[in-house]
Amino acid sequence: MLDRYEELEDMAQKMGLHVDEKPLQYNDGRIRGSRVLIRSTIPTNRQKAAVLCEEIGHHQTAVGNILDEKDPWSRKLEQRGRAWSYDLLIGLSGIVKAAQAGCTSRYEAAELLDVPEDVLQDAVDYYRGKYGSRAVKEGPFLVRFDPSGVIEVSMA
Repeated sequence: MLDRYEELEDMAQKMGLHVDEKPLQYNDGRIRGSRVLIRSTIPTNRQKAAVLCEEIGHHQTAVGNILDEKDPWSRKLEQRGRAWSYDLLIGLSGIVKAAQAGCTSRYEAAELLDVPEDVLQDAVDYYRGKYGSRAVKEGPFLVRFDPSGVIEVSMA
């Protein structure tokens, strides 16, 4: 059975991307043309999967060089790639799944969803910023992001 990183490598290959692990010095991942580089010293496949997913997200949502963090357009495209990866790795359905499973901490939810805790928190922050405190329908559920940090999931 493939783990998530291997599944994402297969996805990348089907998209015409070639994934290599290299000893990168400044980034965990980088995409240039059809070549994706992942830092070889990332300790777990769970973390590598998150990095690879974001790089695939950049491939899907950006064009050109977006490395200049001072450029507002580059920052916007960087966020688009991350948002794409949050939707693929976690999504609102993942938040519902964690609530249904009775997860009471970020650690438990990250373990259940097989994502790094920091990526889960970044995704929740992204969704909270995107949806505010209004209820968002996900299947038969309503997901509400409280400004205090609480996530509520209830039947619609």
